[in-house]
Amino acid sequence: MSDDDLKAYSIFDLRELAMKRVPRGPFEFMDRGTEEEVALRNNREVFDRIRFKPRTFVDVSKRSQETEIFGVKHKMPLVIAPTGIAGLMWYEGEIALAKAARKAGIPFTLATGSMTAMERVADEAGGDLWFQLYLWPDRSMSHELVERAKAAGYKTLIVTVDGVSAGNREYNIRNGFTLPFTYSPVAMWDMIKHPRWLFGVLFKYLATTGMPMYQNYPERAKAKMTAGPFGRSSLRTDAIKWDDLDALRKIWPHKLIVKGILNAEDAATAVDHGADGIDVSNHGGRNLDGIISPMEVLPEIVDAVGSRATVFCDSGFRRGSDVVKALCLGADAVMVGRSTLYGVAAGGEAGASRALQIFRDEIHRNIALLGVNSLAELGPQYLKFADEALRPVRERPRLRAVPEAKAAEA
Repeated sequence: MSDDDLKAYSIFDLRELAMKRVPRGPFEFMDRGTEEEVALRNNREVFDRIRFKPRTFVDVSKRSQETEIFGVKHKMPLVIAPTGIAGLMWYEGEIALAKAARKAGIPFTLATGSMTAMERVADEAGGDLWFQLYLWPDRSMSHELVERAKAAGYKTLIVTVDGVSAGNREYNIRNGFTLPFTYSPVAMWDMIKHPRWLFGVLFKYLATTGMPMYQNYPERAKAKMTAGPFGRSSLRTDAIKWDDLDALRKIWPHKLIVKGILNAEDAATAVDHGADGIDVSNHGGRNLDGIISPMEVLPEIVDAVGSRATVFCDSGFRRGSDVVKALCLGADAVMVGRSTLYGVAAGGEAGASRALQIFRDEIHRNIALLGVNSLAELGPQYLKFADEALRPVRERPRLRAVPEAKAAEA
């Protein structure tokens, strides 16, 4: 399948294709939020409250969206975010996503809860590989994953800190969507109605590796799992402390990002404890309903960490214009999760590549219409805010400096 075969001209087109191909259970797990989905809606609505204020009579014929992340040049200001469901959107979807990221010249992040082992992704896809970590009650098991990621050649570690409790996603229960899979009548009928997914994904796993499972979990972690609504069946701890970040800093020699920060004080403290990057995120509106959008606090977090850390942002990004607005507010790059999942669900590697091409084209078009030649020129001067809550702490030039590594590179 080629990109053109998909007939998708926006991320929303890819979403429609994914919804037709994937059973309701896994699709809604990917697509929806939590409880009343107030946060999910706000993540999108906040972009509408930020307007562009372009300049004209600017020669933009040589514009570029190349960006530098942790001293490495990338072709666009995107990172594929960790998404544990990728392997249920497409057979070994993590490998498809990683290959698409490598071709697009951006990093790919593998999730702790992925269905494909980290070593296989490294061997078969390559590229700039990052690994996302959850802290479990038994810290030794989490640290074991860190050592595996280091040995497999992953160069950036993302520790997610906003998942101390599972989100209340009631639709998973209604859809009978659990891991390990349970053969409820609702779930089975759902799969039968989607034969391309049934034969192309589930039966492929059954014929090769067996029932889909968290392949990066140590065996003793898998033994602790019991069937439950997807997202609640994974291990969690509600006892995260700053000492945990210190411990990770000691054993991880490369770049370290803290994901799930929405408080400027927390961001500054994370950097004090050794974080090289902050990902401003509300988990895509999937955990705490009513939570603020990352865009609403991005400027103050950028202001708090200054040039001491690289700042990322995620949650709700569907357009190149969304990405450009985040860069104007101080983000160094944006992590996209659902958008590329829609692509991989619609067409595997080709679908993921199409999603990234859509972002590339839209970003390229937007910076031209703003009168900008490089991402370093972007700033709040190109924006108009519909309400004061979104205004940056102070008007300031963008801080693009990347700090020296806090730990020696191995």
